[in-house]
Amino acid sequence: MSNLRIGIPSKGRLSELAADLLKQAGLSFRRQNRGLFARVREMPIDITFLRTDDIPLLCAEGAIDLGITGGDLVAESGAELIERLPLGVGKCRLALCVPDDAHFESASALDGKRIATSFPEVTKKYLAQHGAAAHLVSISGSVEVMIALGVADAIVDLVETGSTLAANRLKIMAEIGSYETLLVQNKACRRRELADRVVRRVEGVVIARGYSLLEYNVPREKLAAAEEVTPGFDSPTVNPLEDPAWCSVRVMVKRGAVLDVMEQLEALGASAILETQITNCRL
Repeated sequence: MSNLRIGIPSKGRLSELAADLLKQAGLSFRRQNRGLFARVREMPIDITFLRTDDIPLLCAEGAIDLGITGGDLVAESGAELIERLPLGVGKCRLALCVPDDAHFESASALDGKRIATSFPEVTKKYLAQHGAAAHLVSISGSVEVMIALGVADAIVDLVETGSTLAANRLKIMAEIGSYETLLVQNKACRRRELADRVVRRVEGVVIARGYSLLEYNVPREKLAAAEEVTPGFDSPTVNPLEDPAWCSVRVMVKRGAVLDVMEQLEALGASAILETQITNCRL
């Protein structure tokens, strides 16, 4: 039986993120001399290094079984894929943007106008939903300068902080969609059980990245109040201490909320509050 093939970006920040994620999930491989393939040591899996934009279509066509790529690229490709897992990184918004002084009030007002974008298919579908048909100028980069160059009346582009828009005197008229990096699967995956095993491993890493393990001691009379602050994923682990008036609590807490939670616990009288990073888990 042939090996399972996983496609990841060949270069750029997403390439590093994807490789690190797979290695944390126990898939050890080494890319030599910028080669196109690498063999996973522990399992019958080949890693294939591809252009990020090509991964959705190559996965849909069966060249790879699983792929890591941007959700925006999956949407633009129109490829029929199974979205197995959002990876919690590479979050972005796709927005319809116009000049600060423009008088367009809705997408329907752009009927017959020129729109520059790297996402012509997504843009076309969005405009059709609003009864508009525009002349789409498809370009691969520097979309935000197209209005200043006189090429377009509006743009559809990825937005993160909005600072680039402000620098080019643009504003968001409407958000078309929100995306993040995805693990996708071919509908006719050759080794489904192995693919499920990989997805489960990756899921353990993704979940772990969103949580920390918090340990603290708290007076038993304050335990109920502490459990309201830290309910845990299912429930906290509570153990007695040598002093019967105190107990020890171990619980998972969302990483972004750890500092606030620690302050609330301290206000309740908890002590020895420790945060430990989780690298992998099964929930």
